[in-house]
Amino acid sequence: KMAVWIQAQQLQGEALHQMQSLYGQHFPIEVRHYLSQWIESQMWDSIDLENPQEEFKAKRLLDSLIQELQKKAEHQVGEDGFLLKIKLGHYASQLKSTYDRCPLELVRCIKHILYTEQRLVREATNSSSPGGGLLDSMSQKYQQINQAFEELRVMTQDTENDLRKLQHNQEYFIIQYQESLRIQAQLTSLSTLPPADRLLREPSLQTKRATVEAWLTREANTLQKYRLDLAEKHQKTLQTLRKQQTVILDDELIQWKRRQQLAGNGGPPEGGLDVLQSWCEKLAETIWQNRQQIRRAEHLRQQLPIPGPIEELLTELNGTITDIISALVTSTFIIEKQPPQVLKTQTKFAATVRLLVGGKLNVHMNPPQVKATIISEQQAKALLKNENTRNDSSGEILNNNCVMEYHQTTGTLSAHFRNMSLKRIKRSDRRGAESVTEEKFTILFESQFSVGGNELVFQVKTLSLPVVVIVHGSQDNNATATVLWDNAFAEPGRVPFIVPDKVLWPQLCEALNMKFKAEVQSTRGLSEENLVFLAQKAFSSTSVNPEDYRSMTMSWSQFNRESLPGRNFTFWQWFDGVMELTKKHLKPHWNDGAILGFVNKQQAQDMLMSKPNGTFLLRFSDSEIGGITIAWVAENPNKAGERMVWNLMPYTTKDFSIRSLADRISDLNHLLFLYPDRPKDDVFSKYYTPPLCRHLFPAAKQVDGYVKPQIKQVVPEFATAPPDPSGANATYMDHAASPSVSHPHTYGIYPTTNDTMLDADGEFDLDDTMDVARHVEELLRRPMESQWIGHTQS
Repeated sequence: KMAVWIQAQQLQGEALHQMQSLYGQHFPIEVRHYLSQWIESQMWDSIDLENPQEEFKAKRLLDSLIQELQKKAEHQVGEDGFLLKIKLGHYASQLKSTYDRCPLELVRCIKHILYTEQRLVREATNSSSPGGGLLDSMSQKYQQINQAFEELRVMTQDTENDLRKLQHNQEYFIIQYQESLRIQAQLTSLSTLPPADRLLREPSLQTKRATVEAWLTREANTLQKYRLDLAEKHQKTLQTLRKQQTVILDDELIQWKRRQQLAGNGGPPEGGLDVLQSWCEKLAETIWQNRQQIRRAEHLRQQLPIPGPIEELLTELNGTITDIISALVTSTFIIEKQPPQVLKTQTKFAATVRLLVGGKLNVHMNPPQVKATIISEQQAKALLKNENTRNDSSGEILNNNCVMEYHQTTGTLSAHFRNMSLKRIKRSDRRGAESVTEEKFTILFESQFSVGGNELVFQVKTLSLPVVVIVHGSQDNNATATVLWDNAFAEPGRVPFIVPDKVLWPQLCEALNMKFKAEVQSTRGLSEENLVFLAQKAFSSTSVNPEDYRSMTMSWSQFNRESLPGRNFTFWQWFDGVMELTKKHLKPHWNDGAILGFVNKQQAQDMLMSKPNGTFLLRFSDSEIGGITIAWVAENPNKAGERMVWNLMPYTTKDFSIRSLADRISDLNHLLFLYPDRPKDDVFSKYYTPPLCRHLFPAAKQVDGYVKPQIKQVVPEFATAPPDPSGANATYMDHAASPSVSHPHTYGIYPTTNDTMLDADGEFDLDDTMDVARHVEELLRRPMESQWIGHTQS
């Protein structure tokens, strides 16, 4: 891969000019040149600019950069080397004094430089090799946008030239007009002269006047024509501008927002805003130039009013350009980093808003303040319909004001809310079966921007993606379901926050797979077989043919309102439990392909019965949320010569925090081969906890006066002592089954709790008790005496 700097040096024309403009006092181009290899080999992207804790990493990079520069300076020899040595040394101290107190700004600056160089090189490579097959659609789109900008530049230059010509002609017209007034004054003053003198001078003056007036009449028509031509050209420019703005705001920016929404479900990152910002800034510049031109044309008309349609045309142009600029400013006020979509009260959270045209319209000269409020779905609807919402909010956010800051190096204007916290929430009346975790809110960010030195003032507002507010961690999985459904299936431009009630099964599979890979942080997603298993579970079906599910739909109720047949949990709650368990304890084994996981009891039985005794597989429990069980094939103790499949009671997160899956498998000596035929040690031994070496700690040599016990797990029917490596017959402390460590041998029978208020672990399920809690809260709010006084007296 060729270094970016080598390619960047080959840029030409406008691209070269853009590349050079990246450098200056804040980061000299010589530093980029002499340290190019070092700069390109550092991990700039691994630093999160919004996290103040990353400052020490940035400081290390700054110090290394300065060291590298000093090293480079010391190695310069010869006559030219002497000057370079001084120059590089000077840059080293300059960079230190600039960035020592804000090292993250240096990282921001270099990231911006590298990103822009890569983009310029990519664009140049694409446009210079049309013979190299079809350009991909992305670069074709970029080319079309860049071509339209070139067209707009030419049009704007053309009207600029016309305007100058018009101004020049008008000034000359005014001089001639003054001349005609002078001739008129002379003619008037003739009346005071004797008749003979008058006759002598009058004819030539009248001829002169007639000539000038004929010229003035002709020139007035020409000026009027020039003005109309210019207005028509401006109309064409504004049409092209509007079209270009629609492509950038309604296509590119909306797509970026859609990618941002899918990233909330674990989709690929939405990508940076640098390209979009550069386009929006070009739009802003072109609009502003045209606006100034239209105002100059208006000024010329006022200077010299000539009757005709031009007045209306200019008023119309002025209105149009103000609309265009208004649309640009209000649409480019966006949320760069969304607040968390599952928002817990009393918990710190962050968000970043940005104005993509902030640097170009000099908005930062008067830094705007942004305010964040939380509003309900109803309030968001009213807001978008422009109904007066009287500043309604649905809760109180602490630290909800932030001033936008301008970053010189990247030219970005943004406000980073670092320490917001939702103090309280006001819920609306819920409909029917809706639970608190289905209620959607949004964070409204609003500000006021003045553009062009207070010439225009815009009120801007933007809404975050929907957020679900929770008060307890136990509500998290249901809230996540609401967010997942919304992110996956929201239509662009919808009324807040309408989502389809049912979706096609393949669409849901895509969303589940995306979420699974992101949560487990794995490249191994859900296979076709896994998805068939999920379809069987979702639709209580036995078909193993994926085609049978292609046109089936799943409703929100089936997804996360109604419990699965014979269970006390929903489809999503079961799936979420599997993700949680895999993420926390099983990730390496899932990535190794050691966990089949999505297999039901019957399938496991069919698969194992054709294999030798001791073959086992791992599958997610059907009857328990977030459980995984081991199924293995062995002799039936009650019938000689007959084999059967055994199922171990499921392990949950609680079990794995005591002893890991690999160690548990290692403990169970009757497990020999992972299905289909892999010796278990080949698969799991790299994850075993190393055993305590007995020869280092014999009983006589106690550590700190204590003998260290060891937790092991047994299944009583299959408990055989493993061969002892030292040759002695060791007795394990825990050969008797201890309920806290090993599982009782009630294979396949799982105790269920009958109390609906308690969940499987015997803890209160908050969702079911929310309404009770709210009722109690209500009672506590009432004045004390009226409530209890009666009781105390009686």
